[in-house]
This record gives sequence, structure tokens and C-alpha cells, in this order.
Amino acid sequence: MKTFLKWFWGLFVAGVVVVVAVFWMITKGWLGYLPPLEELQNPKNKYASEVFSADMQSLGRYYRQANRVGVQYSDLSPELVEALIATEDARFYNHTGVDFKAFMRAVLKLGRAGGGSTLTQQLAKQIWSPRANNIFERAMQKPIEWVIATKLERLYSKDEILLMYLNQFDFLYNAVGIKSAAQVYFSTTPADLKVEESAMLVGMCKNPSLYNPIRRPQNALDRRNTVLSQMEKYGYLTEAERDSLQALPIELHYSSVDHKQGAAPYFREYLRNVLTAKEPKESHYSEWNKQQYKIDKYQWDNNPLYGFCNKNTKPDGSHYDLYQDGLRIYTTIDSRMQRYAEEVVDEHMQSLQKSFFRECKRKRNAPFSISISQEEIDGIMTRSMRQTDRYRGMKKAGKTEEEIRAAFNTPVEMQVFTYEGNGLIDTVMSPMDSIRWLKTYLRCGFLSMDPLNGHVKAYVGGPDFAHFQYDMATMGRRQVGSTVKPYLYTLAMDEGMSPCDKVVNDSITLYDANGRPWTPRDTHAKNQGDTVTLAWGLRYSSNWITAYLMSMFTPEQLVRMMQSFGIQGQLDPVISLCLGPCEVSVQEMVDAYTTFVNKGIRTEPLYVTRIEDNNGNVLARFTPKTHEIISETTSYKMIQMLQDVVDRGTGVRVRYKYGIKAPMGGKTGTTNNNSDGWFMGFTPSLVSGVWVGGEDRAIHFDNLAEGQGASMALPIYALYMQRVYRDTTLGYSEEEQFDIPEWYERIKCE
Repeated sequence: MKTFLKWFWGLFVAGVVVVVAVFWMITKGWLGYLPPLEELQNPKNKYASEVFSADMQSLGRYYRQANRVGVQYSDLSPELVEALIATEDARFYNHTGVDFKAFMRAVLKLGRAGGGSTLTQQLAKQIWSPRANNIFERAMQKPIEWVIATKLERLYSKDEILLMYLNQFDFLYNAVGIKSAAQVYFSTTPADLKVEESAMLVGMCKNPSLYNPIRRPQNALDRRNTVLSQMEKYGYLTEAERDSLQALPIELHYSSVDHKQGAAPYFREYLRNVLTAKEPKESHYSEWNKQQYKIDKYQWDNNPLYGFCNKNTKPDGSHYDLYQDGLRIYTTIDSRMQRYAEEVVDEHMQSLQKSFFRECKRKRNAPFSISISQEEIDGIMTRSMRQTDRYRGMKKAGKTEEEIRAAFNTPVEMQVFTYEGNGLIDTVMSPMDSIRWLKTYLRCGFLSMDPLNGHVKAYVGGPDFAHFQYDMATMGRRQVGSTVKPYLYTLAMDEGMSPCDKVVNDSITLYDANGRPWTPRDTHAKNQGDTVTLAWGLRYSSNWITAYLMSMFTPEQLVRMMQSFGIQGQLDPVISLCLGPCEVSVQEMVDAYTTFVNKGIRTEPLYVTRIEDNNGNVLARFTPKTHEIISETTSYKMIQMLQDVVDRGTGVRVRYKYGIKAPMGGKTGTTNNNSDGWFMGFTPSLVSGVWVGGEDRAIHFDNLAEGQGASMALPIYALYMQRVYRDTTLGYSEEEQFDIPEWYERIKCE
């Protein structure tokens, strides 16, 4: 017996010494990995950056793998905290990181009484323990987690530990952290989770795959009810409350996380590109794209938002990472106005598309215009084919051009876009025909902003981001047609001319610098020979009156005026520039038209007001940039004439068809062959621009009635303004007047 006791106590003491030695070596960092104190004090949680609207609605997030957004403890519902403690660590507030009582109970009962890990240990495992490949590796991780847990308990309060746990946990489906989980599964916030919803999410913490409410709803229900029983056991619920809650089914309001879905997808993608832009290097731009280099270089040098992540550094000296640093980006977008813009774009584009389909049925080469040759069509289709990922992949794999073309002309099963149903239809079609099918759909761009402070209120870059990702609000440039004419009229008004100055409405021939004649056509030939005012010329968008004004100035003067208005693209100094053959973005046009409303001062678009880090510290604030372009008097003259366009001219549909009575100016624009339809509209407090057209200029309506800007683009503006005025919470009123002082007497031309 003495021998047995001697061996027993000897082994016991040796075991204790070994255990103490192991923990001592772990503490010293000699055995296993122990995070340094700095990392324990500042765990490297990778948080998604979140974008907020001006009215504090979440527009979306940027992340690579983990859609994790941190919340504060005050943002958690009390029931969520109670459910977590009752289920995962009932003695949470009584231990110092390791609950030896719970651990011994788990060992003696072989885990049947629950796990022995505390919430603090689980947090240590989530952040610092790599995935174990076998039971022996996992056994070695346990003591390390105990040491980390005790250190965490000394560094953080209980509430902070609990919060870190909930912010860290992966609830599947890109729902990392409790905020994302509440949004994905119940379309709510952690503060507004119901008891039964909190219980379901807490139930997932044991094993999210096993208790997945999407794939294993019965498992999730059973586990949720177990959590509710735990809450009753520890006094957080009464027996009656438990029974009534357990009788409820799980009601999910599931919303998948996809950057292609949700509000303002084009805007969020534009913002992502701006924030992560790198300093432009001229050598990276091809010869034909040197103008874009100049634009990007100007943005890098003058716009603090452009390249924000690469211009600014964190305290450790590294640059900000949009995808894991948890930035909070507060934008100028109004979620309500954005919703209205997206709704009216969808409504009008579906209606317009039906008209285009009807016309296409009569075309042999649909969707291409009857005015272009088969050779031109073949060239367009070949270029489009070579821009696809399928083509590049086959080329990289060593396929010949003949083999690739054969594959592109072979029908296969696929899904293609449609406005009907859920947006996709199953069909059998060759890849080349699918390219043609997508080209059949018309595209659009829309932007609306406050002319006084530059705040962009709504931004739509196309009809459907998931299928047409090229952004026609800022990236795309198209010919502007007659919407360019106000710049020439501004040049004339700034030189002292008046809206009431008279001129004979007749054909006119101008000569360029090389002596070549240029005689524009005009749709108002029936008024030929009449004496009309300049205001009449702009009202009806007369090319003859425009050419008359162009004869008084050089093309270089018009180019300088347009550049002062913020037009950054290529502007060739030719006399035909006055009719709008130049390619300009919707953003640039809206920016330019703020000059008329703002007493001659142009206000650049402002997309973001401030950026904060994940702790709420303000990293940067952004203010609008303004440029004095023309005199106040000139701006009043232009407002007068552009109001006349809406009241009696080419934009009159705003009045008689859509019934908008608010003081409003605007200008329609239609390019050759109806390839581009434009409408620029403004009120005293909003400037908006719309472009509608085909992906290629060869795709368009062949009839003017449906292909002009007044038919293609104007309705989007009018429908948008109807909704804006209808929503009284926005603060816009049809009674608002332009701020024109009394000393300016409105000239009555007729």
C-alpha cells in the first residue's frame, strides 16, 4: 500500500509540475503561439467597410471574404445577451476566463453536460487558433487558449469580451458578426432582434452548419428551443414565455449578401473604384487613352476622395484597406431619392424596351439600325466577342480563331437576361447570339445633385447592374447633341447679348479653318425666313440659330467655355462642336448645369461627406469645390431661356404629360440617327441629367418619335421629380422659386 501511495503521489506531483511547466512555457511563449500583448490589446479583426446614405441607411459593404461589421454593446438586444450567456457560459460573469468547475463537469460526464469552454476561451479559439487537423492538435491548443483567455479577462471587461465574440462569429452566408447575421437572416438589426430570433442565432454558435436554418430548418428549430429552455432554466424567461416562444415557427426574412444587389449598386461600385484608385502613371495608358490619364491625374491631384486608401495611412504606417479595415463611409446619397430613381429607371426602361422590341421585329439586322451595313455589324460583333472572358480564356488555352468562332456559334444551354419574371430565362442559344441578345437592351445613365452644395442625391448607371455593369453615369461618354447648345448661348449672353436679340431663321453656311463649308440641317425649316429671338432658337433647339451664334465666335472660344463648365473629355475645336458631336458623361453634364442655378458658380459633385475608422474616429471630411464661371446676370438669362424650353419648347412634355408645375429649366438632346437621347433638367434645388441609348451607337430607334431625347430620356426625369415632390419628407416643393434678385428684370421677348 505504501508503494502504491508513493507512486500515486509521485505521479500526481510530477503531473502537476508538468502542467505548471507547460503553462509557464506557454506564458513565456516557448511552447505554442501566444499572441503578443499588442495584438491581444488590439485584435486584428478584419471588418468590412460600410457605406451609409445621408439619411443613415446602410447602402452596402465592401469585403473580400468576411462580411463582418462591428457593433457596440449598446446595439445588442438584452435578450440576445441573455440567450448567449444562458446557453454558452452560464457562469460567464463569475469566472476569470477558465471555468474549472464547468471543465471538470464536462470531463467527468464526457461532454454530455455541455462543453467546458467559456465564451472567453471560444473567443480565443476563433481569433488565434488555426484549424486543428486531428484530436491531438486540438488537445495542444486547449491550454494555449486557457492562457489567452486569462489574459483577455485582464485586458477587457466582460461586456467587451461578449461583444468581441458576437462580432467575430461566422453565421454562414457571408454573415460574419451579429450585425450581418441579423440583416441576412431577419432583415433587422441586433438591437431589434426578437427573443426567438436571438435564440436561433445563438443556437447556431454551437455548430452553424448543423443548425443552419436554410438547409436544416428542423435542426435549427430544435436547437432554438433548447436555447429558450436554457433561458428559462437561468431565470431569463418564465415557463409560460418559454412555452409560447417554443410554439412559434422560425420565420426567416433571408436576404443574401451580394454586391450586385441592394441599393445603389452602380454608385457603390463607382465609389469603390474611386477610394481604391492608385496614382496614375502615364506609361500605363495607351496612346488612344491619354485624355483619360489627364482626367485621372487631375482627380489624384485635386480630389481628396480619389485614391483615399492609397493616399492615407493608418497609425502603423500601412495604407487603409477598404475590404478589412471597417471604414464607415458617409455619402450624400439620399436612400429615398435613390429608390425613386431606380424605380423610375426600371419603369421607363421596361416600357421603352417593349417599343424597341416592336421596332426590332421589323428589322432584318436587329437590333442594329437599318442604316448600317452588314460589314459594320460584323465588325461590332467581332469586337464584342473578343472582349468576353470566354474568348480570352479560349485564346489563352491555345485555341485558334476558327475554333473559337465555331464554339461561339454553337448553341448551348444558358440563362439570359430579361425584364420578365426574376430577370433570367433558360434557353438554348449560341454565345454569339447571346451577345446580340444583350445588345438588344437599351442602356441609361442618371444622376441628380444639389447645385448649391454639390451633394449627389441619386445615381443610376444602367438598367440592371447584375447584367449591365458598365456605368453610364460616370464611366460612359456619349455624344451630347443639343444639350451642348446652352454653353454656346452662355458664351453669347456673357458677351452682352440678350435672349430677345433677333435674327433671321434661315439656313447658314460656315467655313472651317481649312475653308471647307458646313451647312447644318434644321427641323424648323417651316419657319424659314421668319425673324425670331435667340430665346426662340433655344426653345425649339434650332440648328440654324445655333450656327448663327457659332459664326460670332471661334471654336476655340467654345472649347474654353465648355472646359470651364467642367467638361474633361476630348473637345475638338471645330465649328460643328456647337451641335454636340463631343462625348461627355452624365456626371459632367450635371456638374456643368449647376452653373445656371447657382448664380454662375459651378459646383463639383460631392459623393462623400466624411469617412470614419471602425472606432468612429473621423479620418477625413469632404467639402464641395466651386468655380466661378459666368456672371450672375448671364446665369439669370440662361435660367430664363431654359425655363422657356420646358414651358413652351422641346421639353414641354414635363408640363402637359406629367403635370409638373414647379419652376423648372431644361434641355433635350438627340444625336444623329437617334443614337443618343438626353434630357437635362433643373429646379432651384436639384439638377438632374439623363442619357438613354444602345450599347453601340449603331443600335437605336430608326424613328424620331420614339428615338428623340424627349421620348427616351425626359420621362425618367419627369417621373423622378413626380416622386420627389410627392414625398414631403424630402423637403422639396413645387412652390420653390429660383433665387433671382429684384434688380434683374425678366425680359419679355414675346
